[in-house]
Amino acid sequence: MTVLLLGSCAATPARQPQLGADTAFDESQVRRMFTAGYQDIASVYLDDVPVSLLALSGLRGLAELEPSLAVVEEPGAFVVTVGGLRAGRYAVADRNASGPWARTTAEAVEAARKLSPELSARPVEELYETMFDSMLDELDSYSRYAGRDEALENRASRDGFGGIGVRIRVVEEGVRVMDVMEGTPAEAAGLMNEDLIVAIDGETAIGIDQRDVVRRLRGPLESSVDMTVRRDGTLQPLRLQVVRTHIVPQTVTYRPEGREAYFRISGFNQDTTRSLRDKILQAQREMGDQLAGYILDLRGNPGGLLDQSVTVSDLFIGQGRIVSTHGRHPDSHQYFDAQEDIVTGSRPIVALVNGNSASASEIVAAALQDSGRAVIVGSNSFGKGTVQTVMRMPNEGELTLTWARFHAPSGYALHHRGVMPDICTSTDVGDAEEVVDRLIAGQMPITRAVRQASFESEDETALAALRASCPTRETESEIDIKVARRLIEDPGLFARARGDIPNTAERDGQVSALAR
Repeated sequence: MTVLLLGSCAATPARQPQLGADTAFDESQVRRMFTAGYQDIASVYLDDVPVSLLALSGLRGLAELEPSLAVVEEPGAFVVTVGGLRAGRYAVADRNASGPWARTTAEAVEAARKLSPELSARPVEELYETMFDSMLDELDSYSRYAGRDEALENRASRDGFGGIGVRIRVVEEGVRVMDVMEGTPAEAAGLMNEDLIVAIDGETAIGIDQRDVVRRLRGPLESSVDMTVRRDGTLQPLRLQVVRTHIVPQTVTYRPEGREAYFRISGFNQDTTRSLRDKILQAQREMGDQLAGYILDLRGNPGGLLDQSVTVSDLFIGQGRIVSTHGRHPDSHQYFDAQEDIVTGSRPIVALVNGNSASASEIVAAALQDSGRAVIVGSNSFGKGTVQTVMRMPNEGELTLTWARFHAPSGYALHHRGVMPDICTSTDVGDAEEVVDRLIAGQMPITRAVRQASFESEDETALAALRASCPTRETESEIDIKVARRLIEDPGLFARARGDIPNTAERDGQVSALAR
């Protein structure tokens, strides 16, 4: 998912967190929640959706918790019943009047709770979740609501958190350390992969759930956590003290792959560009003149922050358009150009994509391809070409709303279409050598005219035909990396794959046809 972070819509008044509202039902707080939600959707969502439709859909969603609840529309009003008893009759406000509809929503929920022991026993957060999920069914599949706890995890994933820098898995014997992130307090304290944490701050870590472990390991910056650790090969448990710092989950890994520097990007958070830049410079120092080029693996990358996809692209592209976004809200029309932040020089680049490369990773692939900076290898990507904005709610939850579609530098919209690779490996190719043979024979690459073909976004026939030219593949083929290395190590092949060398086989065929 490609996300643009906004604190709130310009038309939305400042919101004060309503903490402690997860169990008690306060009609005024509920009204503030729905006012914020209705205003945000009406202001920024990609399409114009009536607030009246959202409100009635949300109320009908309560039937998931109370099956006897019904919402019946009448001329100029609607009636809410529970178990056949009328909870209330409410006048229909203007279709886009957020405030009146929020007040009516809160009143209707309170009235339904008085008739339903099931609803009255539910925490208000569960009511929010059920109702927002139901109303967002009227929008696209990428718009969603996250309650306070889930939103906290989302923000930690995007922005980082106070922690020690480990990935863990709860096992029967305690908490297994799966990965110690480099340059983190955990590494400095001597924690190692496969260590077993059996106690945290003097309390057993055996038999506790994952959420509780995360809660204990995270905390304020500069605070410390004490752990008792069992390690294979040591007789006595180890006592380690780790001082928490700001941790941003790692999204970039690097390794030399022969004469090529291989980088895998698993997502785009606020640290992705800095991390990739550091690893590119590391590769240049370590490999020196032996460095032939770069492999950028975007397979399985679901996306992330829009600004990071732009700045990552900027590391490879010296000038020109990277992406543009367009939606209903005036602020959604944005153009992002390269800022001459290139650190890779002129060495060749091959980017790998597959059917699980989506959103921000598609922005990077399209920018590299359209600029002529890289050859794209793999299969047609996912085709998630919309941008979401995250709106913080009064309860510290979040509304994630689709507010724009993004367009490749050459102008085509990526939504439902995806990025078509230059070199397709998802068809009946046997191995890397067969791919190279087809390239030399003029059967590849997929031409720019095909990749950038212009047609209406609603033309499903044209869209299906385009995607069928290189079917989506969700798995990761070993062929991709082998092909990438061959292309980088052979400038002639790379030029062919990029379309720099005319397809002489096709040209000769045209000449023969004319001669006949």
